[in-house]
Amino acid sequence: MKHFVLFCFCFFFYFSINAQKIYSSNQSYQAEIKVFVVKYKYQADLKVFKVDQPYKAKGNSGLWYFTNQSYQAEKKIIFVDYDYQSDLNIYFVNYKYLSGWKNSNKKHLLY
Repeated sequence: MKHFVLFCFCFFFYFSINAQKIYSSNQSYQAEIKVFVVKYKYQADLKVFKVDQPYKAKGNSGLWYFTNQSYQAEKKIIFVDYDYQSDLNIYFVNYKYLSGWKNSNKKHLLY
């Protein structure tokens, strides 16, 4: 029983820390989260850095790897045209160390 609980905890922890593989859909019915890209970083809930390999997309810290297939992603998003339509406002940064949450109240969206 003790091993089973440990296994369940490890299994859950592994999948929760790797929830940054993102699929960008063109269809709203496929998306779990509506995302708006803001013009200035102070407007963002999350500052995102795009990584080039899936293993680099660790944790819920704004390191996103965009997949080409929806089945490879842990989260499916759609980019919306207006701020009022979005669940999450993001700003793309040029350096990894700049990524991260500004509004941690919305962290649950990417778990």
